[in-house]
Amino acid sequence: MANDTDKNPAKRETLKMPGAGASTPDIDGLPTEAELDALQAIIDGEKEAVSLREEPEDETPDPSARIEELETELANLKDQALRAMADAENVKKRAAKEVAAAKTYGIERFAVDVLSISDNLSRALMMLDGKSKDDMGENAKNLISGIELTEKELMAVLARHGITAVPGKGAKFDPNVHQAVAQVPSDEEKGNVAEVMQTGFKLGDRTLRAAMVSVSTGKA
Repeated sequence: MANDTDKNPAKRETLKMPGAGASTPDIDGLPTEAELDALQAIIDGEKEAVSLREEPEDETPDPSARIEELETELANLKDQALRAMADAENVKKRAAKEVAAAKTYGIERFAVDVLSISDNLSRALMMLDGKSKDDMGENAKNLISGIELTEKELMAVLARHGITAVPGKGAKFDPNVHQAVAQVPSDEEKGNVAEVMQTGFKLGDRTLRAAMVSVSTGKA
């Protein structure tokens, strides 16, 4: 009669464990305690390895990201510096312009008052034609010459301070500097100043006083 081993060719083999070659399995084919201990040690080692792998790594900043952040910050600082410099330059230019304007136009009120003196001198000279001057005595002639020199000197002083007379007879009528009080026929071209009743003056680009003029309508 054949034994049980012959009837079951898939006979259970002894479990081969770490270190199995150095030990003898139990008679029932199960692993020995030494083999189990060795297997447990392997499992514990694998768990520890997995645990270590699952622990989050230290978050080390990406150098390229940090460099980009610093470059952006630097660009912003440069932009702010350029804006500040531009603002400072604008303030400087504006201050210089205001100082120049104050220097130029600071005498405006004084200049207006001085113009009345110029007007009186001009009127005094206009009342004398060439013939009347020739009929005067030497003292009177010297007085008139002194008035003429005073008027010229006054005009020169005004010019040194930026006060100049506006264009007069023969100039194209300009409503910015001329005030038309009449329109008359004359030898001047139509639309030009025919006569000046009162001289006008400018201070820099500003009109201190418009000239009172008559405008030509052309030849009669």
